[in-house]
Amino acid sequence: MTQVAIDQRQHIASKVQQRSSNVLFWRFYLNLGLVILDMLVYACVQYVLMSRFNLFHEFALPKFSGRYDDFIYIVICSVIYGFCLKIAGVYHRHLLGDGYEMNVRLFNAACISFCFIGCLNFVLHTNVRADVLMLTTLLAMVATMVSRMIVRALAVQYRRKGAYMYPTVIVGSPEGIGNALRKINNRKQLTYRALAVCPIRVNRKTGLIEADDNYELTYEQLNATNNNALKVVRYDDHVGERFERLGVQTVMVTDVLDRFSDNLNTFSLRMEALSLEVALVTSAVDIAGHATRIQNRNGMTIMTIYLPQYSPFGQILKRIFDVIVSLLAIIVSSPIMAIVALAIKLEDHGPVFYKQERIGRYGKPFYIHKFRSMRVNADQEWADLMASADTRTGTTHKIKNDLRITKVGRFIRKTSLDELPQFFDSLRGVMSVVGPRPFLAEEVSTFDRVYATRSLVKPGITGPWQVSGRNDLNEEESRQLDVTYVQDWSIMGDIIYILRTIGVVLHPRGAY
Repeated sequence: MTQVAIDQRQHIASKVQQRSSNVLFWRFYLNLGLVILDMLVYACVQYVLMSRFNLFHEFALPKFSGRYDDFIYIVICSVIYGFCLKIAGVYHRHLLGDGYEMNVRLFNAACISFCFIGCLNFVLHTNVRADVLMLTTLLAMVATMVSRMIVRALAVQYRRKGAYMYPTVIVGSPEGIGNALRKINNRKQLTYRALAVCPIRVNRKTGLIEADDNYELTYEQLNATNNNALKVVRYDDHVGERFERLGVQTVMVTDVLDRFSDNLNTFSLRMEALSLEVALVTSAVDIAGHATRIQNRNGMTIMTIYLPQYSPFGQILKRIFDVIVSLLAIIVSSPIMAIVALAIKLEDHGPVFYKQERIGRYGKPFYIHKFRSMRVNADQEWADLMASADTRTGTTHKIKNDLRITKVGRFIRKTSLDELPQFFDSLRGVMSVVGPRPFLAEEVSTFDRVYATRSLVKPGITGPWQVSGRNDLNEEESRQLDVTYVQDWSIMGDIIYILRTIGVVLHPRGAY
């Protein structure tokens, strides 16, 4: 490489580094502003409550004897609250746009701060009672949620103008590029703004990466995702320099470049040498989500991988969670279930409930129960409707304009009230509150090897499919959501899905 070429690469790397510094600059000050805002919220709530309960009267800290003891105490508590938000992951860059997960992490942070500040009160012998501390923590959490809603609304307005986004080029096969663009379009909280795409493929003879010059497929994907304005960059040894000229900061790799391969290592080195960030879109069954343990036995190093949520303790915790949530849901929704049952009975005098055999965990069949939303002879009419109605293809087994659905049935399907009896199935242990969709036996027989892993967990009443668009999703997106849940499920994740389900019930999308 000539000195001119070396100087040029160094100049490009310097420009990219400067751009990265600018991004880090606004990200730092954005987070700093959020931290200060959160601490001020807690301080205001604490001041109001301490005034309300007359705790400032004769308030003193043994370690800080003086007239400003109450001020010092509020500052210390506010800093602890901000620290707890930090360790709970509230300030993650992709979390600002995701209200559901944000609220769950705020709840975690509030619980942690309650414990920390409670210990502080014990050590300093303050006169702040536990009930006042609990009320302070609760109101501070609610106030922080409200402030985050306002900040999120402002951030959305700025992001529509291209601010606070990461300029991104998407590298992969035309199909992989199309899938990534759809996800970026549907998930604005990811904060990626696509500027260009770079289609690549593997040379079958050499095994090396080369440009995919069949631009027709690439343009089809761009048209299908309404991204016609994106620039198509041809891959070669100097593609990184062209990325830089476009103002790119993140290079998103969708597929083709396999993890731990020489191709990916080489590509990453070229990008990172120019200070470009490399982001990988991994498979739903990628082992990166597994916990690892490295052991050295008699000179042999062995790395074992495992998913902690599948431990006996994790399974017991999941079952306890299902029982508690199911019981609460049954108790709370009993009046609603009684009204729905009465409405179904009055409409056509048929049975209230409908049961159907589905395939559960480890391929074991079970009967799922729902409120009947179709005519009594709906199963016999299925074959006729398949030839005439606007049907969905694939394993979701749904008809968009199904004439078998009753008037009451259409309403309870739209609002998901037809699935309330499934809480009894969850209580029995054949289903879970959150999990993949329950399928028919004939549908399960069409699953490939990867999608069949969904049978490792119990099917759920709600889950990623129900809160992500339901029948509006295509087959590939539906399967990806289910398989991802199998690997990544957690109790906190289940709580997020439940909260998102409430939002979907209030604002249904893709339900028919």
